Amino acid sequence: MNRPGWSLLVAVLASAAALPAAAAPPEPLALVEANVIDIRTGRVTPHATLVLRDGKIASVGAGAAPAGVKAIDLKGKYVLPGLIDCHTHLATFAAARSALESGVTTVRSSGVSNYADVGLRELVRKGAVAGPDMVATGYHVRPRLADEAFLSDPSLSNLMPGVEGAEAIRQAVRTNLAHGVDFVKVLATERAGTADTDPRKQTYTEAELRAAVEEAAAKGIPVQAHAHGDEGAQAAVKAGVRSIEHGTYLSDETLALMKEKGTFYVPTYATVVDLVEPGGDYDVPALRNRGRHMLPRLRITVQRAHRLGVRIATGADTGYGPNSLTRISHEVAAFVEMGFTPLQALQSASTVAAELLRVERTTGALEPGLDADVIAVDGNPLDNPAVLMDVLLVVSNGRVALDRLSFVKTGSAAARPSP
Repeated sequence: MNRPGWSLLVAVLASAAALPAAAAPPEPLALVEANVIDIRTGRVTPHATLVLRDGKIASVGAGAAPAGVKAIDLKGKYVLPGLIDCHTHLATFAAARSALESGVTTVRSSGVSNYADVGLRELVRKGAVAGPDMVATGYHVRPRLADEAFLSDPSLSNLMPGVEGAEAIRQAVRTNLAHGVDFVKVLATERAGTADTDPRKQTYTEAELRAAVEEAAAKGIPVQAHAHGDEGAQAAVKAGVRSIEHGTYLSDETLALMKEKGTFYVPTYATVVDLVEPGGDYDVPALRNRGRHMLPRLRITVQRAHRLGVRIATGADTGYGPNSLTRISHEVAAFVEMGFTPLQALQSASTVAAELLRVERTTGALEPGLDADVIAVDGNPLDNPAVLMDVLLVVSNGRVALDRLSFVKTGSAAARPSP
């Protein structure tokens, strides 16, 4: 019998059956003989054991692995929280894997198409795919939305001529909220990564930016503002955004206002290095020339912000694609070169970043009750931050995502002598 809607019901049920089920909880795990770094104080506890249960950190301290718990011998490797990337454009399974294998266990999306970040967030939560925990942003609100935004949600069709004025901005924000984002991103100035734009040029007024902040705040959602130029950045800070992204040309007045209001700063310094150097995400001669001008300005801005006590978090501003070179480890190393202590630079990629993303109660440190997001490196990053560029072990939510601790081959093949 061909009942009305029967074929649709069958299709829906088939689709639901095809979805990956939530993965089984991770098995208990003990990381033994570790040098554990307290990311809040810089204190290193040698010969420590971390016990991970149900995706959380159960304990950190002395002693052997509990009975019946799988143990991984770290043999003195240094252990610290998984790194946090507060500015990514991560939108594929392969990119999620690349980010994870670089030691990043939490990311904030800063503009992707098709709400891929929302999808990735849910799949990672289910344990269906390996990847960092995702703070999703959806489409960034800008004077001209990406073409894909209208394909993702045709209700935005009236904004195809442009997103101008407070009500248009509110509509764009509401659409993102309806798709389940955790953050909203607005462009307060033009972009640096396109040759036909001027990153210093302001795009929205303070009143327009406040409309975005108020609309998002009504649902408890914060706003990040892309802003290279000082005028746009200052307008965004006055409007109440939670973070300024890039901030190349920020004045002392704007930085002081950020300090006063508690606005976070994500300079994405390493991606401007990428503008200057061949290869990577940006391999355009015109952008290379722009980067040579921007890089020293951004360096001075970061140093001034740091001296003022502005809270600075790490962001690689990359999609972790096949040509991407920028990593959070590069940002940490650059911060040290600009005058941060190694501990301060590591905190920018952990505790400070977690606070910015409002996930400090779940991640950012190696403490009982927090998510089991753990990385291991060969040396002490408090002495040499460059060791973060070669991560040997990544545990995300209690699951081992990368294990490069040993390449010893076992079994009968290993026992045979060489010919």
